[in-house]
Amino acid sequence: MKISIYIATSLDGFIARENGALDWLPQEGNEEYGYKDFMATVDILVMGRNTFEQVLTFGEWPYGHKSVVVLSSRLLQIPPHLAPFVEAMSCSPHELVSCLAKRGAKHLYIDGGKTIQGFLEAGLIQQLIITRIPVLIGRGIPLFGALSRDIPLRHVETRSFANGLVQSRYEVLK
Repeated sequence: MKISIYIATSLDGFIARENGALDWLPQEGNEEYGYKDFMATVDILVMGRNTFEQVLTFGEWPYGHKSVVVLSSRLLQIPPHLAPFVEAMSCSPHELVSCLAKRGAKHLYIDGGKTIQGFLEAGLIQQLIITRIPVLIGRGIPLFGALSRDIPLRHVETRSFANGLVQSRYEVLK
């Protein structure tokens, strides 16, 4: 199974403000930075509870009918209109990958700071696609946290966009 991260960070490495706000992300233009092509390869999106709750504030559900698993140790209220596509689970990254592999999943997209950190620490991520936004927000939720070991990466490619965004793709080396 392939497990990937596709995420934006501020230039100083934050994925959201301390309160989860994403108001610093650019809103202009029709460029989607390869996101649609990436999502077309994904079977299931896995996110943490905080990310799920933040996404619910966006208004329109951005993932269409894509299957979403929300990792949460607490009871989670899933809005009825999302219940056919969203499920909550409480398990370790390894247990989740095993369960979803048995269901036939081939490519997982991991989203949310703590969830990404947990999957990295478990050694389950193969690909990171990180888009750096040219803004410094000073503090917030970091993409990366403390690790018990180094995680070597191989740079695959970097693309830059006219608005200053820079997107890099890395493979995790075993």
